[in-house]
Amino acid sequence: MSQPAILDILPDHVDGNRDMMIFGHFLEHFHRQIYGGVYEPGSHLADENGFRRDVIEALRKIKTPIIRWPGGCFVSAYPWKKGVGQRVPYYDKAWRVEEPNSFGTDEFLRFCREVGAAPFICTNAGTGSAEDMADWVEYCNLEIGEWAARRRANGHDQPFNVRYWSIGNENYGAWEMGAKTADEWARLVLEAAKMMKRVDHRIELAIASIPDLDWNAKVLRAAGDLLDWISIHGYWSRASDEGVFEKGYDNLIARAFEPEERIVAVKHILGSLGYLGKLRIAFDEWNLRGWCHPNFMSFGPADHALMDANDINSNYNMADAVFTACFLNSCLRHCDVVGMANFSPAVNTVGAIFTHADGIVLRPTYHVFDLFANHSYGEVLHSALATPSFDVKSDDGTSTSVRHLDAVATRDSAGGVMGITLVNLHGREGISCRIRGLGGSGFDSAILRTVNGESAESYNNIDRPDAVAISERRLTIDDMNDFSVDCPAHSVSLLNLV
Repeated sequence: MSQPAILDILPDHVDGNRDMMIFGHFLEHFHRQIYGGVYEPGSHLADENGFRRDVIEALRKIKTPIIRWPGGCFVSAYPWKKGVGQRVPYYDKAWRVEEPNSFGTDEFLRFCREVGAAPFICTNAGTGSAEDMADWVEYCNLEIGEWAARRRANGHDQPFNVRYWSIGNENYGAWEMGAKTADEWARLVLEAAKMMKRVDHRIELAIASIPDLDWNAKVLRAAGDLLDWISIHGYWSRASDEGVFEKGYDNLIARAFEPEERIVAVKHILGSLGYLGKLRIAFDEWNLRGWCHPNFMSFGPADHALMDANDINSNYNMADAVFTACFLNSCLRHCDVVGMANFSPAVNTVGAIFTHADGIVLRPTYHVFDLFANHSYGEVLHSALATPSFDVKSDDGTSTSVRHLDAVATRDSAGGVMGITLVNLHGREGISCRIRGLGGSGFDSAILRTVNGESAESYNNIDRPDAVAISERRLTIDDMNDFSVDCPAHSVSLLNLV
């Protein structure tokens, strides 16, 4: 075990308050996320609405607060009006498959109600118009008008009252249908935001963006006063066009704090443009792993069989769990500006839950969400961490220094109970964390819950569903002002003090 880390906690100094929406998730019409994922009519595991009961139960268990839908690249040519009422299958130009179109707005909103999650609808800013986006708000939220009447005709008398909306997905990128220049984007955002908020002024609007000052300057100067959120995305490991996922724990974990760098960059941009404290960051697509979608940018036939590589559970191990914990810790550290994050996706592809004909597999990342959602708390306390680092070499031969431990302290403002997340990034060595500053806090019980497996490459599968799981043990602490906790290699721990 290496030199210990030291975490000094200042319980009288609250840095901010966590928004539960940082534990959000995302669904797109891609591969098996919708069909064969959350929605599988005819399955013995589905309810009367076609939703997988086991998936709903799993999402409820981690208190899923918000779900973003329907994309993703899919949304930039999604004709939402054809996805309500009478349905006709159509060709999806993003993923080049036939979209059954049997899961649309009504089904998504019903699914969110079943999960207990707020819906977050991402609109088509590619082939769609500002009027299409405003009509979608009318369909969901109004009691009068043509599209409200269509909703009632479809069996929904009362408005759905969808609060969270996004204008577009990744329209800054050449890969996106309906890609825009910064000037084109600023104009569309202004008109869309204006029309959507005239339909329902209560909604909260996000816009697709990137950590670029010039890009944001144009759109925020045009429409910033009509917006509530700025959306950013991030994936840090790409699968090859042959369907091969990146291996090597050290190479992957070296990127664990790159999301935080992106958060800080956007935070500075908001500050420089006068929007810090006015707009919040929604990191509404993120994962260590990028999706396997071979030949996405080519114009030949898509090889959909290679997308099945997304279903290989051995691709997702303790590197994914540790990266996920560091991402969530980064959101907690910047809770003053990060109010939402949506793990991409919730089910299948590179998601936290894998479905099969007879049940589900909870991948390592799922258990990290379980720890954070159920055992961390609302107040983020000020703390100072001194930790040793270790060097890892990337495939290109460059060396990166990685902190051995990452930690955040949270507290329940009502009950005073505390949750301290301790993430050991090292793949082979444990580390002890010395925790100071809690003397006089009145704690008399300590429970340590840890997500881990036998090795850094441990993963869960149909035949071994608990190779990575949460273990729990009660600790005896004699002096709350100065005590130590051992953190095994490649682990995510959450210490609860009561």
